[in-house]
Amino acid sequence: MAYSVNKTEAEWREELGDDQYAVLRTAATERAWTGELLDEKRDGLYRCGACGAELFRSGTKFDSGCGWPSFYESVRPEAVELIEDTSLGMVRTEVRCAACGSHLGHVFPDGFGTPTGDRYCMNSLALTFNPDES
Repeated sequence: MAYSVNKTEAEWREELGDDQYAVLRTAATERAWTGELLDEKRDGLYRCGACGAELFRSGTKFDSGCGWPSFYESVRPEAVELIEDTSLGMVRTEVRCAACGSHLGHVFPDGFGTPTGDRYCMNSLALTFNPDES
């Protein structure tokens, strides 16, 4: 897929730092229950930690009990790219930023009790949060 934000891996590495680079550019996963956005409760917008693209609104965030920030839908279907992931001996759906191709996490069809039934399980390191102005 052609992305609207294109940088070399050296540029990404320099901009992101080691932990964010590992998650966003090499599809690493932060440890459960450690992400700073897990308990974020304010109204606002979650953006890609690499390029700043809008990804999720706070109104779609829910406590899934999985240890990572969870959302039931993205701000727009075209905001994220969904890719079949067969790593680790299982079939999952990887979620990437549609603007820059950075790894955000995975989506699962087990968001029980949500309007979509989906659980976008995201890494805090893959996101930034901008609270709404009050």
